[in-house]
Amino acid sequence: MEDVRTKRGADIASDHLMLVAKMKLKLKKHWTTGRTTSKKFNTAFLQDTDKPNKFKIVLSNKFQAFHYLLNGEGTNMESNWKVVKEAITSTCHQALDHKKHHHREWITVDTLDKIQEMRNKKAAINTSRTRAEKAKAQAEYLEVNKQVKKSIRPDKCKYVEDLATTAEKFARDNCMT
Repeated sequence: MEDVRTKRGADIASDHLMLVAKMKLKLKKHWTTGRTTSKKFNTAFLQDTDKPNKFKIVLSNKFQAFHYLLNGEGTNMESNWKVVKEAITSTCHQALDHKKHHHREWITVDTLDKIQEMRNKKAAINTSRTRAEKAKAQAEYLEVNKQVKKSIRPDKCKYVEDLATTAEKFARDNCMT
């Protein structure tokens, strides 16, 4: 935005003021290279206790299903690689989510689940139709918000503590460069 001015003389039945703004728009060229970019999977979920077990079970089931294809006589390395790649990517689609956006590395999976629940409660506030529904949704949102804040504090303390211990370990071993 280069310049913004208010026009107070506009006679409309509202308490809002009319704005006039000059904007400069910079367009970014969209480069298409002919190859498709693969979406990254959220491997941070593998640090949880349930997700790695689910991932291993689904992957082993896929490989058992593809076992007869891999041991065939008329197969070559390229076809084997395609089968293995398809098994891994389909398993990742089932067990893991795509990386949506970057989050802080010190936030644990449980806290991320609570944050998602908080977002759902906020959406419930915005979509509530009556005042009673809105008041109830706001009370639920405040409760979940408190839980998120209580969960984030120990996560960050643990992360900082781990950084300090690794720094002390490297200093003790004279590995500092």
